[in-house]
Amino acid sequence: MTYTPKILAFAGSTRTDSYNKKLVKIAAEGAKSAGAEVTYIDLRDLPLPLFDEDLEAQEGTPANARTFKDLLISHQGLLIASPEYNSSLTAVLKNAIDWASRPSPGEPPLAAFTGKVAAIMSASPGGLGGLRGLVHLRAILGNIKVLVLPEQVALPQAYQAFNNDGTLKDPKQQESIEKLGESVASILLKLN
Repeated sequence: MTYTPKILAFAGSTRTDSYNKKLVKIAAEGAKSAGAEVTYIDLRDLPLPLFDEDLEAQEGTPANARTFKDLLISHQGLLIASPEYNSSLTAVLKNAIDWASRPSPGEPPLAAFTGKVAAIMSASPGGLGGLRGLVHLRAILGNIKVLVLPEQVALPQAYQAFNNDGTLKDPKQQESIEKLGESVASILLKLN
């Protein structure tokens, strides 16, 4: 029986025309071309309250948090495009990670993250391409037992980087993002 890596792709943005949504979709295509099954989700479709332990105690885990966590658990790889807000990651991304990290009864700690393989990337209108936010995302993911690949891409001047069809104008940039997806798929194939 042939193993097919399952990779979850999403951006830490809810904006409709998000550069990071476009970016992660390019990486997803790279993963698909390397033989992975990719599920793309939009965090806008899974709105969550701010994490609050009192809310969790009173009402339990929100349905959208459980949906997100179940998606994480059912995939071995992650492709995450993270916008940079004030030199860090977005509140929506951090909040989703926080909810998904909460243990459910009978579940090992960090079940949604332990042993996952991830590639991270960012796109920003600024000159650094969101690089400062990736430092924080890498640290968070590493601390919750995700293997984050050393390769990452930060795409500057994103407002002028994309074609109307969502591809990148620069073929070398397009290839580097596709390779992030390919890398996650190939590492998962080697590990399994």
